[in-house]
Amino acid sequence: MGETYAEIKLIANKKEIKKRLLVDTGATFSWINSKTLKQLGIQPTDEEELETIEGTIIKRKIAEIEIECFGRKGHTGVIFAKRKDSEVLGVHALETLRLEIDPFRNRIKKSRAIKAL
Repeated sequence: MGETYAEIKLIANKKEIKKRLLVDTGATFSWINSKTLKQLGIQPTDEEELETIEGTIIKRKIAEIEIECFGRKGHTGVIFAKRKDSEVLGVHALETLRLEIDPFRNRIKKSRAIKAL
């Protein structure tokens, strides 16, 4: 299975920035470079401890942002990524936008139906 990317738009304070992000189903929240979030005028609302894939606990600032993909908009949690961190689209954003991964074509697509249970 290959990597899956998503073309998204970050929206805040009447500004928009387009990004191509790796979809990471192991990440709860999306990780966006702090510089990009500051360009949009996003301010951190809190700081959270996060566990990396290696099991290390790190601290990062968090906030909420509006995102758009395939014409669907929603608000999602976002981590203020440092320069060495990867930028990724997390599961919360996928669920908020009602998107799913097509593993056979390595792409995301609109969900046909939301799972009720």
